[in-house]
Amino acid sequence: MNIVMLTNTYLPHVGGVARSVAAFSAEYRRRGHRVLVVAPTFAHLDPVETDVLRIHALQNFNGSDFSVALPFSGDLTEQLDAFRPDIVHSHHPFLLGMTALRIARSRELPLVFTHHTLYERYTHYVPADSQALKRFVIELATRYANLSSLVFAPSQSIAELLRSRGVTTPIAEVPTGVAAEQFEPADGHAARRQYGIPEDAFLLGHLGRLAPEKNLEFLAGAAAEFMQKEGKSHFLLVGSGPSAKTIENLFRSRGLANRLHMPGTLQGAAQRDAYRAMDAFVFASTSETQGMVLTEAMAAGTPVIALDANGTREVVKDQINGCLVMNENIREFVDAINWLYRQSTAEQDAIRKAALETAESFSMENCAQRALDLYQPLLKQEWVIDDSLYAQWMRLRNLIGAQWDIIEGVTSAAGAAFNTTQPRSS
Repeated sequence: MNIVMLTNTYLPHVGGVARSVAAFSAEYRRRGHRVLVVAPTFAHLDPVETDVLRIHALQNFNGSDFSVALPFSGDLTEQLDAFRPDIVHSHHPFLLGMTALRIARSRELPLVFTHHTLYERYTHYVPADSQALKRFVIELATRYANLSSLVFAPSQSIAELLRSRGVTTPIAEVPTGVAAEQFEPADGHAARRQYGIPEDAFLLGHLGRLAPEKNLEFLAGAAAEFMQKEGKSHFLLVGSGPSAKTIENLFRSRGLANRLHMPGTLQGAAQRDAYRAMDAFVFASTSETQGMVLTEAMAAGTPVIALDANGTREVVKDQINGCLVMNENIREFVDAINWLYRQSTAEQDAIRKAALETAESFSMENCAQRALDLYQPLLKQEWVIDDSLYAQWMRLRNLIGAQWDIIEGVTSAAGAAFNTTQPRSS
């Protein structure tokens, strides 16, 4: 089948949505399907991209590392006519997500929407951040989901949350899988040598965007408290973002700067080596819809210590493949690190084995097959090009209808945002 993916973030951006779209696209193509990714331009693009249409975008929106796609592209209609999509898959409810709705309606195609993000946790990137804005984005995403043919939720807890917010469109749980086989040759010893980390150090690690919504100040505080008591412990923090300087300053103020290792953003084998080098992957974000980095860490055989939250509790099994911390309390988080640290070698090996088994259950092959199976009932029986005057009028009518639904959805969401009597579930 021919699948067009529309996303506001894509490679070389390193966030979870970009990586999810890339992973599914690669697996679909490996199985013989065609995928066209429609995404914004970013700085430092790979000059050779296959089946990717870049849309002009504002770079580094509000000082972030996000690009904001402009809503119009002269090439899009022509490319879609040549591509002849069977499925339109949107990965955001706004910007290119609204373009996806117009495409699906005007071409009478099914629209699938993956609700990747708890958007209300990201409104700090907008200058007019407020509680009303948080309610607005919740309402907008809910209304968009109800304009779709099918909604993918990355985890069971997110599916339940969407239903509680009023999503009536069918919801299917489809997490982003991990290519566990790619982690088999990972070399943690090489990573430790490269970053100057002693072999006998107990290495805490984290990988992801270094941004406020990831709760990294809490995480860094907990890691630093543990490290002050355990002199052979180190912290490997992989990634880049606006919180990097804050974290560096915290470790410097605690006298731990020489045991903090920040190699920046890593890709491919270097990233997998970093995961394998860690003794514990620590994670404190409560804004996720699924734990992609958690399953990646486990694919490297690394136990995870994480705060209980949506998308996390489906992956981390307390005292089996890691430790799930029920309260956002530094003392409790440090106690969880200590629990793993004090396990015997045999016990730690059992925990690592359980982590590997968890990663295998989230294989990319299984997740992609589930998505393809869910696409299948939505497909039209055949693709017929009809350029008659009547067909052109019907496409225009559908496009106008889609635009009206967009306007109605935005205005209704705005109205609901300022009506605090019946807020959506958070």
